[in-house]
Amino acid sequence: MFIRSAIFTVGGHGWVVSFCPEMIDKEFDADWVLVSFMFMGTSEVRASFELKFVDQCTGVSFSVHKEAPMTFSPNCRSKTVLFKKRSVFESPNYLRDDCLTIECVVTVTNGRRLTEAKPLPRIEVPPPDIAKHFAKLLETEEGVDVTFSVGGVKFKAHKMVLATRTPVFRAEVYGPMREAGTKAIVIEDVQPDVFRAFLHFIYSDSLPPLDDLRVDDYGEMIRHLLVAADRYAMERLKTVATTLALADQHNCDKLKDACIEFMTNMMDAVVATQGYKNLKRTCPSVAFEALEKTSRIRKT
Repeated sequence: MFIRSAIFTVGGHGWVVSFCPEMIDKEFDADWVLVSFMFMGTSEVRASFELKFVDQCTGVSFSVHKEAPMTFSPNCRSKTVLFKKRSVFESPNYLRDDCLTIECVVTVTNGRRLTEAKPLPRIEVPPPDIAKHFAKLLETEEGVDVTFSVGGVKFKAHKMVLATRTPVFRAEVYGPMREAGTKAIVIEDVQPDVFRAFLHFIYSDSLPPLDDLRVDDYGEMIRHLLVAADRYAMERLKTVATTLALADQHNCDKLKDACIEFMTNMMDAVVATQGYKNLKRTCPSVAFEALEKTSRIRKT
């Protein structure tokens, strides 16, 4: 026995939902029930449907079957769905006073079938190179407007760049500390090679090539740079995490070990710094090595 809904219209086509509460065909267990979605139109159409049971207590519908888009025509009118009666329909929420409410959502596809759009060509954005251009600006001395005298060696630079990078240089080149008419600002207690590397870091945010230095000389250079960084409030250069990244970058194992040793003794404070965040981003393996050593020490 089939119970049929009235014909309803979706997309200009007629549709019917049929429900068979008891299977007559002996090939199926009597415990099965059948729901059939039927097309009543006269032309070909492509559609999908979803069957939902309505909770009689709350009025909320729950999807129990969803069919992908398929073609319906006078020669192919129906799609049948089988359900287990006891596991689906006889729930007291769905079956109440021998009444069951089935909701059917129909989607009809009109017009031409859509084709997959070709992906747009990927635009490769070049990596940022502003640091390289600033380093070139320092090298060519184009537009320089301030001179430093360091150990008898003259260095030319740009006031605006220096003032932007450190508050100490800002005071020296623009503030009352700058003496009018002075041709060169004399820098005491800094070696020329150290000041040259320090200027390079100010302009490019990286150290110049130091491959010609021996390991011990490189460590000494870093030590002097840290002193200069502290003197001129160059926070990024003077953090121990930044120093560790530089040490790893230039294979300075002794300095690297010293940095890790320092970090393990005060790891909680170090991990809160911006330098440590930069270290995790640029040298994650080194950051992990420091954390691993700290973990081993705390367990012992």
